[in-house]
Amino acid sequence: MPKANPQELESDRLDPHVHVRVCDHPDCAAAGEFRAPQARNRLSDYYWFCLDHVREYNKSWNYYAGMSDHEVEEDIRRSTTWERPTWRLGTARTRSQAFRGIHDPFDVLHDEGEKVDDPGGRRPSQDTAEGRAVAIMGLEPPLTLERLKRRYKELVKRHHPDANGGDKTAEERLKSINEAYTTLRRFLN
Repeated sequence: MPKANPQELESDRLDPHVHVRVCDHPDCAAAGEFRAPQARNRLSDYYWFCLDHVREYNKSWNYYAGMSDHEVEEDIRRSTTWERPTWRLGTARTRSQAFRGIHDPFDVLHDEGEKVDDPGGRRPSQDTAEGRAVAIMGLEPPLTLERLKRRYKELVKRHHPDANGGDKTAEERLKSINEAYTTLRRFLN
């Protein structure tokens, strides 16, 4: 059946003043009752198809076509929160920190495996392995895992033998940085 020229047809079964869309599929004159998005970047612009053609279109349409894995992941994360900005809730890093300052004579709020005093806010003494590691890394309190990782990446880039023409002192410095990083990671976990 040839496609009708006007975009809308008058329906015989409805009021003659009401118009029905024609299916947007080529060579189809059926009523276009079902909408389908035209493109990922134009989700409010629609094609109007009959039931058979909307099913066919939906089977072949891929919202993520042409996106890298990283872009897909970002889009999923954004849409999880309805594309609104988010931030972490609260300020306490550990449960013990959250309950600090609460009078708990029966120690109800303390978890068995959790350290009560948080290493994040103190600087270990220079006599300990942790203290020497902090000095090697050049960090100041409060010591956090994020700051440690950031500083480690910085130092590795600076002291890597490949970046220093194979210099042996840079290689030794990198070894001590790696040991310090491992020590402090254990200290913070």
